[in-house]
Amino acid sequence: MVSFASGMEGDQDLQFLLQGGDLLKVRSQSWKKTRYFKLQDDCKTMWRESKRTFRKKQTFLLDDISVVRHGRQSEGLKKNTEENVEGRCFSIMFKSQRKTLDLIASSEEEAKQWVSSLQKVMFNIISFSFDRQDKRPPSWIYSCLRKADKNDDDKLSESEVKRFLRLINIEVDDDYAEMLFKKCDKSNTGLLSGEEIEHFYDLLTHREEIDVIYGAYAKTTGYMSPQNLLDFLMKEQREEVTLADAHNIIRKFEPDEGAKGKQLLSKDGFLMYLHNADTMVLNPKHKEVYQDMSQPLNHYFISSSHNTYLMEDQLKGPSSTEAYVRALLKGCRCVELDCWDGSDDEPVIYHGHTLTSKILFRDAIQAIKEYAFKTSDYPVILSLENHCSVEQQTVMAHHMNSILGSALITSPLGEGMPSNFPSPEELKGKFLIKGKRLNKLEASFVQDTAAAEDTDVTEEEESNDEDEEQQKKSKVGKKLKMAKDLSDMVIYCKSVHFHGFEDARKNLGFYEMSSFKEHKAMGLAEESANAYILHNVEKLSRIYPAGSRADSSNYNPVPLWNAGCQIVALNFQTSCSEMDVNQGRFLVNGKSGYVLKPAYMRDLSSEFDPITLTRGDWLKPKTLHVMVISGQQLPKVNKKKSSIVDPLVKVEIYGVQADVAEKETNAIENNGFNPEWNENFQFDVYVPDLALLRFVVKDYDSTSGNEFIGQYTLPLTSLQMGYRHVPLLNKNGDLIPSAGLFVHVMVLDAE
Repeated sequence: MVSFASGMEGDQDLQFLLQGGDLLKVRSQSWKKTRYFKLQDDCKTMWRESKRTFRKKQTFLLDDISVVRHGRQSEGLKKNTEENVEGRCFSIMFKSQRKTLDLIASSEEEAKQWVSSLQKVMFNIISFSFDRQDKRPPSWIYSCLRKADKNDDDKLSESEVKRFLRLINIEVDDDYAEMLFKKCDKSNTGLLSGEEIEHFYDLLTHREEIDVIYGAYAKTTGYMSPQNLLDFLMKEQREEVTLADAHNIIRKFEPDEGAKGKQLLSKDGFLMYLHNADTMVLNPKHKEVYQDMSQPLNHYFISSSHNTYLMEDQLKGPSSTEAYVRALLKGCRCVELDCWDGSDDEPVIYHGHTLTSKILFRDAIQAIKEYAFKTSDYPVILSLENHCSVEQQTVMAHHMNSILGSALITSPLGEGMPSNFPSPEELKGKFLIKGKRLNKLEASFVQDTAAAEDTDVTEEEESNDEDEEQQKKSKVGKKLKMAKDLSDMVIYCKSVHFHGFEDARKNLGFYEMSSFKEHKAMGLAEESANAYILHNVEKLSRIYPAGSRADSSNYNPVPLWNAGCQIVALNFQTSCSEMDVNQGRFLVNGKSGYVLKPAYMRDLSSEFDPITLTRGDWLKPKTLHVMVISGQQLPKVNKKKSSIVDPLVKVEIYGVQADVAEKETNAIENNGFNPEWNENFQFDVYVPDLALLRFVVKDYDSTSGNEFIGQYTLPLTSLQMGYRHVPLLNKNGDLIPSAGLFVHVMVLDAE
């Protein structure tokens, strides 16, 4: 049994998937065909039968699944099936841009079984990937070899070798495994035996750079004693640990029972320790919520999405509730809904005046409710761009009330008129509405106030540049009739137009917030950075991409965060370096979608200016030393068998202007399995609180430009020092299972 499923041996859910069964695959109202689905013996790949003769293998990895949804929840199932099959339906959504798989089982019970079984095995894979260290049996290597040798002939075929790799908890890409197998098969029999097997294991696990580090500290009969390990942890890793901690590490990670009995750490055990999730480059304490969550809401950077309903571009791409699910599962805490009148008195969401498809407002709210708090418990802001008639606004208010229920904030917390925002902690599990409001919030606390006669508000629309110029010329914005039911739901995030920082300070309540197009915001962040920071000490600001970005491209969010802007909305559906940086910013604090701003960005008397950098608490000059040592199992960019990558590594710093920098290694020719660079870089960082470190691996190509392989971004303040492995994420922000970098990092006070 494969290692991640070792705890599931005999499990009914696992057996159900291994046996598989027929499901009706749905593509359209007329295309519904029976296909056989089953989990392959590796317990991580789903196979489905295809009737097309020349079709390539129809498989997908369980690890590629984002979520399994029971019922007619996808757009495809809603459009192409009848209500009477609701309980028999389920859909599989993927992390990549792969189309959702819509399926119908023969009964409701069978559909539930598929959903629960897939979820359970997926959870096992996730748990396994976070901690790949299992207890090993005595003489663990030989024991695993015997288990892998299914026919007991003391030889290993290629399939048995792959089984052996899984048993020893080493994930190897199939292409690399095949390459190593052929290298070791000196007898050309298609089987490995005796010394060939040992040679295979040595090739697979040999890390010259680890040999050097281990050799420098293994001073006890060629092994590391607890004291040797303690010396390594304190001198190299700069960790505050004790001898007892060193003993615990040996107990947990040493695979050889003989060495463990003597309280010694072998090279294998040392490598396993370095591969452990908690010893990688990201500080494990920052994986949990570690910041103060009791500050006012506007004192946090908030993970935010623009045009959340879109799966692709802004002109003709599909709108989908699945786009909301994907954004929320990535920790997004502010989603956007562009609302327009639909048929049958049902408001719809789409990108107005374009060919993007439409989804029902109520379906979007239902999907948001279901997935809002799967990744984070902290509040979700629903940013409404409202173009609906009064009648359909009333329908919107009804849907939000009936679907979100008590989770929807419809009145201020506490007694009386508030003077500040509540905290993320106080708003856990709650939804806030951002949108237009007919009157000031204070009016709702005045007794016997007559209903507002004026039901007009200026329409808030993310206009393109031409529309904006027209509005300036006419000196008046479009007017929108507003339904009181919807207006009254806007409590802490009332949308207003921006007329300058002075006007905002004098005339606006804390809850009145403006949205800024990227160019306007960038201008303010460059020319009036300190004023923008002070504005954001009291109020919320939302930034959105220019209307000219029809391809859903993104702008750099960092200068806006540097100016204290909280809701810096990006197109989550687009894979790009800007989204990588956004993911890196919100990687920490439990992936809660909220990151506390530094104290000097929460203080009304702050003189912090990220452009000029005068003296103050923000100035903490550091020198960052990065040695890019090696890489492991970097995936091929081109999937053709003959294609081997020529990898190089870029190390980038994002932050205040003075800190922005990038440096690059040389390319290593034709080696993605175990390239070694051993190149040193040094960076000066003046405001570490706002700095992000990004590792980017590219495939060098002198003719067509370097191609992206993987990347990892994290806040500089969340770095673990010393020798560290760096996981790599693909262009969609998902973990590449067996790939990584090995680096040495050190942050020192600048002299």
